[in-house]
Amino acid sequence: MSAEATPPLNPTTSDAHRRRARARLDLRRLGRAALLGPAARDRLPAAIVHMAGVHRGHHPHADLEPLRRAYLLAESSHRGQMRKSGEPYITHPLAVTLILAELGAETTTLTASLLHDTVEDTEVTLEQVRRGFGEEVCYLVDGVTKLEKVDYGAAAEPETFRKMLVATGNDVRVMSIKLADRLHNMRTLGVMRPEKQARIARVTRDVLIPLAERLGVQALKTELEDLVFAILHPEEYEEARRLIAAHDESGEDPLGGIAQEVRGVLREAGIAAEVRIRPRHVLSVHRVLRKRGELRGTDFGRLLVLVQEDADCYAVLGELHTCFTPVIAEFKDFIAVPKFNLYQSLHTAVARSGGEIAEILVRTRRMHSSAEAGVIALGNPDAHPQPGEGTAGADGERADPTRPGWLSRLLEWQRAAPDPDTFWHTLREDLAQEGEITVFRPDGGTLGLPAGASCVDAAYACHGEDAHACMGARVNGRLATLGTVLRDGDTVELLMGQDPGSEPSRDWLDHARTPAARIAIERRLASHPATERAPQSAPRTPVSGPAMRPVAAGVLVDRPGAAVRLAGCCTPVPPDTVTAFTVRGNAVTVHRAQCPGAIRMQADGRPEVPVRWGESAECRVTLRAESFGRTGLLADLTEAIAGQGVAVISATVEPPTQQRVHHSYTLQLPDAGLLPGLMRAMREVPGVYDVHRAQHPTGTS
Repeated sequence: MSAEATPPLNPTTSDAHRRRARARLDLRRLGRAALLGPAARDRLPAAIVHMAGVHRGHHPHADLEPLRRAYLLAESSHRGQMRKSGEPYITHPLAVTLILAELGAETTTLTASLLHDTVEDTEVTLEQVRRGFGEEVCYLVDGVTKLEKVDYGAAAEPETFRKMLVATGNDVRVMSIKLADRLHNMRTLGVMRPEKQARIARVTRDVLIPLAERLGVQALKTELEDLVFAILHPEEYEEARRLIAAHDESGEDPLGGIAQEVRGVLREAGIAAEVRIRPRHVLSVHRVLRKRGELRGTDFGRLLVLVQEDADCYAVLGELHTCFTPVIAEFKDFIAVPKFNLYQSLHTAVARSGGEIAEILVRTRRMHSSAEAGVIALGNPDAHPQPGEGTAGADGERADPTRPGWLSRLLEWQRAAPDPDTFWHTLREDLAQEGEITVFRPDGGTLGLPAGASCVDAAYACHGEDAHACMGARVNGRLATLGTVLRDGDTVELLMGQDPGSEPSRDWLDHARTPAARIAIERRLASHPATERAPQSAPRTPVSGPAMRPVAAGVLVDRPGAAVRLAGCCTPVPPDTVTAFTVRGNAVTVHRAQCPGAIRMQADGRPEVPVRWGESAECRVTLRAESFGRTGLLADLTEAIAGQGVAVISATVEPPTQQRVHHSYTLQLPDAGLLPGLMRAMREVPGVYDVHRAQHPTGTS
């Protein structure tokens, strides 16, 4: 509902010049047109002629008859209602519909937009809308009507808000109309009491702007950001606006010169492209100022290069990086790896010979439409990717072009959340997060995660509730704990256990940033409190008595009467290549030939004793197992060892370090030939990621 809206804010000449060149409604003219009453049958009323023309610009073959009938119903229903500004109320749905038409919304959305306040504010019923315009328009009007009743603030009713977002997930056009409605109300907020302006601005900042970002509607998001910035931070807003005005009045235009050079480079390369200067909006200028402390002439805007095909984007990039000096740290490829809200573009920055640095965006015209309007443009069949155009994400996030991956995940969160309060809490945390990273899976697929996400988040993003069995990860080929924070561009391989009954650890909640991970972990812990995975924090524990020094078995040395023992540092077994040395007490110690201790004694000139294996195959060996901690791991390992017919002489478990546990087993094998199979069986135990022969550092054994 927007009956409290008031006259527009008075933008300065600079602000008006910098705002996107779009025709704005003359509310007084439209008000007079509305008061004249309905036009002749089959003729468009004067009040919607401009909007209909904009709509036909995006949809040349659109049927305008539903818009004509919707306007006539809305105008007659709202007749006599006035806004606080004194304008006829019909000017509000007209303005909202024009905003959506400029963004490329299809006819059904515009029809519902014209009618969006009729059911709540007039005598019109949903049944009348259904009979006159069909089920689809009725569904959208009903959805927007329900949104009007939602309190988005800190005291929001979680269950109501959850239902609203479910409706949005089922048809994003509901939220599209709501966002356009909020934008027009924010444009006309000026005469409200300051405290009410601030309250509406805070709700817009905390909930609706993040939703616009996640739905990819950048055109609405950026204007809403500036309007909120002006209300909540008027001094900083004025400072940024003054800087923009001073720059405009200075006549200096370094971006214009760079744009001309870029046009020349692309012309010589035979690449058909349009090069535009894209001014930064007020809040963006403020952010750059805070980041750098002072502004350069090129900081007031960016260059936008528009081409026809995806391949042309990379051709443009090649020319830019060849003819200018690229700033490599600024390069981002959102074409190969689209953002979670379907945004695609190449981002780069180049320096010209004079030292000026310009940020450049390169995208196709289709990508530009989607970047500006997000799901609104994706409702346009002309904006859908053609066969072979664009790249669908490996995780299927672009399979439904009208539902960004974030919105699909949103529906999963609300289904998984144990209660509305949990859902609302985790959603608000997610909306408050800024920044996104992309990580790669070993199969080449990608995951979009919030900045600061950990391997826990990656596990639940990949495997859902099966991630309860995750034991650890490899990040860029190196073993990592589940709490490891991921960086943009990392490759993450998740190490999964095979036990379907595995439980997550409560510690994982300390590392979970995404609602999907938090909701799944909390729900599992709540439903299985007795089986929660306990952190491994026991001290070093002997399992079956103190460690026994290995004795010689089946080894022959050329030193009659000498005591012979197998070196504990390398525990040689048949058929290892071995060597032997005399040590203190005239004893002989047998080492594997590649043992570091043996190599060191050879280097020291210690004489070797001839040695060979006898006929006996029985041997004793020490194995080290490395694993991620979990309940029952030690029992599973000893069971695997016993299953190979091997006796455990002793075992020790070291205290865990960052969720990793190290085990040492001294084992008696009836046949040395069993060793490879034994090690293989131990590696197959869920949670074990490595098993190897012990190599203890030693000097003389």
